[in-house]
Amino acid sequence: MSINIPRRTLGRQGLTVSAIGLGCMGMSDFYGPTDEATNLSVLNAALDIGINFLDTADMYGIGGANERLLAQVLKTRRPEVVLATKFGNVRGPDGAFLGIKGSADYVRAACDASLARLGVEQIDLYYQHRVDPKVEIEETVGAMAELVKAGKVRYLGLSEASANTIRRAAKVHPIAALQSEYSLWTRDLEATILPACEELGIGVVAYSPLGRGFLTGAFRKPEDFDASDYRRSNPRFLGENFASNLQLVEVVEEIAQQGGYTPAQIALAWLLDCAPYVVPIPGTRSVKRLKENALAVMVRLTDAQLERLYGILRERPVSGARYVEASMATIDT
Repeated sequence: MSINIPRRTLGRQGLTVSAIGLGCMGMSDFYGPTDEATNLSVLNAALDIGINFLDTADMYGIGGANERLLAQVLKTRRPEVVLATKFGNVRGPDGAFLGIKGSADYVRAACDASLARLGVEQIDLYYQHRVDPKVEIEETVGAMAELVKAGKVRYLGLSEASANTIRRAAKVHPIAALQSEYSLWTRDLEATILPACEELGIGVVAYSPLGRGFLTGAFRKPEDFDASDYRRSNPRFLGENFASNLQLVEVVEEIAQQGGYTPAQIALAWLLDCAPYVVPIPGTRSVKRLKENALAVMVRLTDAQLERLYGILRERPVSGARYVEASMATIDT
């Protein structure tokens, strides 16, 4: 399958990635049972069709399972990959969440551990996964900058950081990318954070660009999720919130049908249209869905279609918090 996937630039230091990346979290955790052979086939297929931007983190899966999964592909295809990983969310041996760490010593130790699991000498884009409220951002980014000097990391990123934190961090070292949740149903970035990124020349990597799968139209009721799927407890997927949010999905589906596209392609095309420095990283465990998502680069939404989307969002704002209360508390505001 031949898809001409354009490149986009993150930051002002020269980091270029495919306009759509691949979020790998769901291959190892959070979204129910998974199959390693299938996941490896998806990772290889992504590189085959020109998606070179692979996103992982040390906390995806117990014991860094997702980084170990990617290592199997990196072993033979490292030059083809722009590799992003993250530190800061600490989990115990049983997977329990133990808090956030951003101290200089922890940054150095976490990086070395990720390099070992990934089986590489250098990480292309290294993010602080969540801002540690107990540690000054200058200390954390200062330690990350040392990793760049040491050749262990090429570019630096932040995740779910506020505009104020981003500005402080950028004074210590150039920031190439901010990774945060961004989609038709999560537009929190638009008021203050996108303007800060534009001002500072920072790229935006949009995780959960399909609303954790909701915007694909694949789910019609909470029971559609596996019993071990964390979406079963996510506020937006519960009861009246679920039913209310389906109205946005119905409009996305309507627009998709008009052009012969999938709902996912419409949701991704909307993000790609937002700004030339926005790169969505949808996750999938299906080669078919991977290729469908990649074709979103060819979709052009009309002004009328965009107004239809904004209209339903004005009429029926998204219902429910992004995360449960404990997880929302980790977002830097």
